[in-house]
Amino acid sequence: MSKMIKVLVGKPGLDGHDRGARVIARAFRDAGMEVIYTGLHQTPEQIVDAAIQEDVDIVAVSILSGAHMTLIPRIRELLDQNNAEDITLIGGGTIPEEDIDELKKAGAAKELFTPGTPIDEIVSSVRTIANN
Repeated sequence: MSKMIKVLVGKPGLDGHDRGARVIARAFRDAGMEVIYTGLHQTPEQIVDAAIQEDVDIVAVSILSGAHMTLIPRIRELLDQNNAEDITLIGGGTIPEEDIDELKKAGAAKELFTPGTPIDEIVSSVRTIANN
């Protein structure tokens, strides 16, 4: 039996569109994961504080604002600074392919998903990440 996966779904920055984040949070919940949703307009500091307080395995951020090259590295940096290197950071949203490669190579995010990625694929990826 695999362990209970705890995922924090965060919506950093000023982007006010959270439909995708809510759909993903529900999919994680329906897949048997424990989900914490931070709501809209969270700072990287608020997301990291919540992730540490809730002792999550994965932080999943949804970014549609174009600020992914700033927000994702900042969240990773804060996790590392707070001795939470074991928390995996993933993300999704409107992220250009070249930025995905750069963020992954820099170690900022383990996995990034773009619009149209099947939900089952995202859930499967999170299970694989959390159980390795």
